[in-house]
Amino acid sequence: MLAFGARMAARLRLPLEAGSQLRRNGYSQGQGGTESLKKTALYEFHLSKGARMVEFAGWSMPVQYKDSHINSHLHTRQHSSLFDVSHMLQSKVTGKDRVKFLESLVVGDITELKDNQGMLSLFTNEKGGIKDDLIVTRTSDGYLYIVSNAGCADKDSAHMNEKLAEFKAAGNDVDLEFLEAGLIAMQGPSAVRVLQEGVSDDLCKLPFMWSAVMTVFGVPGCRVTRCGYTGEDGVEISVPIQRTVELAELLLRNSEVRLAGLGSRDSLRLEAGLCLYGNDIDETTTPVEATLLWTIGKRRRAAADFPGASIILRQIKEKTKRKRVGLTSAGPPVRQHTPILNPDGKVIGEVTSGCPSPCLKLNIAMGYVDAEYSKPGTSIKVEVRKKIVDAIVSKMPFVPSKYYAVK
Repeated sequence: MLAFGARMAARLRLPLEAGSQLRRNGYSQGQGGTESLKKTALYEFHLSKGARMVEFAGWSMPVQYKDSHINSHLHTRQHSSLFDVSHMLQSKVTGKDRVKFLESLVVGDITELKDNQGMLSLFTNEKGGIKDDLIVTRTSDGYLYIVSNAGCADKDSAHMNEKLAEFKAAGNDVDLEFLEAGLIAMQGPSAVRVLQEGVSDDLCKLPFMWSAVMTVFGVPGCRVTRCGYTGEDGVEISVPIQRTVELAELLLRNSEVRLAGLGSRDSLRLEAGLCLYGNDIDETTTPVEATLLWTIGKRRRAAADFPGASIILRQIKEKTKRKRVGLTSAGPPVRQHTPILNPDGKVIGEVTSGCPSPCLKLNIAMGYVDAEYSKPGTSIKVEVRKKIVDAIVSKMPFVPSKYYAVK
């Protein structure tokens, strides 16, 4: 274990190699000055805590604090970590035709959601490709609350506004608002217990993908959603922007909570088998290819009324030629764009994300392969630095998820 830890430290050394690690997994980092980057409400807070900042999706974001990448990753799995995700696009859809409007853009069955229940869904294009992934919550306050990716913010907002204009022109009652609010995520086995100390609501009654508006450690008007991007139990808290720093400081008073950055967020989500938009899914991949078929509601399939439905439904019926899979291997770490080969040496796909797993002590990756090689347990090969390395198609998540369900 100590030997593996030494190798991990060498491969994932931060902060010097943080940018390289993220670039290898597809995070965009510009070379320009930071003055042109957008900053979250926690920017100065990050600097005061010793964060190393990098560019991500046009924002200046913390990649790592004083803790090592490995320690930060493992602390999240064992205790809890606080992440700044305020760069994500938060929006709100109102009006009596709000569900009809959003269902014209996504594959999910928004109609079936109960008050304050959310779901992962996908914006799709007319060719069946994934424009973005998002979380939609049907609130009890008469609006839909949406969180989508920072890297797709301009594209998503333009797409939604274009469809909004069409809907309004047709006489529908719908409005769209992009929110100016902070968004912080607390993830890990002790996250909800720490949060419970500062709220009057019983969080045991809040299952995975449900949310409620509450006062959190004296900060009113916070929407707490039980979800996250690590595979651990935890929450995302949408907080009035002017009180984001205050809430972060209050949560950090508990010694179990530490700050974490993009470096550990990336390895945590990969262990959890979760897609990174722009790497593992994009407008050239369909929900069927990406093994995200479960995001398409049965009613929506029957109605075939979402963008790209004819192509996606045909793929469901006829099977797709390629599939997203998980991979495990030993030896040198597998990175994005690594070729995937069959036992005879023929290229059958490509890795989209990869890193050494701090929890499993082996290399993990995901990518797309020809469908005939997608069964878990299939022996394949990867070409790493011009060397052929044995690998195995593996089930995801690599590390068991711990999402909370009400008992």
